[in-house]
Amino acid sequence: MTLTVVATIDAQPQHIDAVRAALEAVVPPSRAESGCLRYELHLDNKIPTRFIMLEEWTNNAALTAHYATPHFHALVAATEGKVVKIDVAELSKLK
Repeated sequence: MTLTVVATIDAQPQHIDAVRAALEAVVPPSRAESGCLRYELHLDNKIPTRFIMLEEWTNNAALTAHYATPHFHALVAATEGKVVKIDVAELSKLK
């Protein structure tokens, strides 16, 4: 069963561009991971400081491997101190 992740990243207003750049940079290498089925970055149309990452992974092990990659660690370092809040929901499809 696949695992869906919805990550909501709220940037500090003065760091929108830096957070966006860091998020955009992580997309190509994440999509190249063997367990990645979907990795899409979105901007909330009503809240310009809010980014939404929609992800789908083959399983929990693939997601765990993603969290250990150099590009994910670079994302964490690049956004440190520049976000207000990060919320990550891991979802299992019921139907």
